[in-house]
Amino acid sequence: MKSLILTTAISYLHPLMIFFSVFLLFRGHNHPGGGFTGGLMAAAAFSHYALAFGVASARLKLRIDPRSLTNAGLLTAVVSGVISALYDDIFLTAQWVTVHMPVLGELHLGTPLLFDIGVFFVVIGITLTIIFSLSEE
Repeated sequence: MKSLILTTAISYLHPLMIFFSVFLLFRGHNHPGGGFTGGLMAAAAFSHYALAFGVASARLKLRIDPRSLTNAGLLTAVVSGVISALYDDIFLTAQWVTVHMPVLGELHLGTPLLFDIGVFFVVIGITLTIIFSLSEE
């Protein structure tokens, strides 16, 4: 039985929750947030969607298998560590680069952000794998 109130609320809340999860991801290092918190928020958005519309609809909305998302996240996190090894530093030592953007100005990008993105994908993938498999039973 589908609830009209739940499906309507999730239709409006899902994009907001995804946007907030990305905000938490990029807020990360100096403030509360980061890959883990953002990943949990994104997984909560898709699990709410699964409650409202069913697991099959949530899988279609996600557009990628959660296990593939986990693998991509692990690969991204490992790559962030290998970058420091290429610069003759210890594995997972932060490496930074400054990029000049015409509108945004100077951006300081580094491997900690890449690691956080990997954690973000791993948390989404593992959490949704567990939630979807339990919901399908």
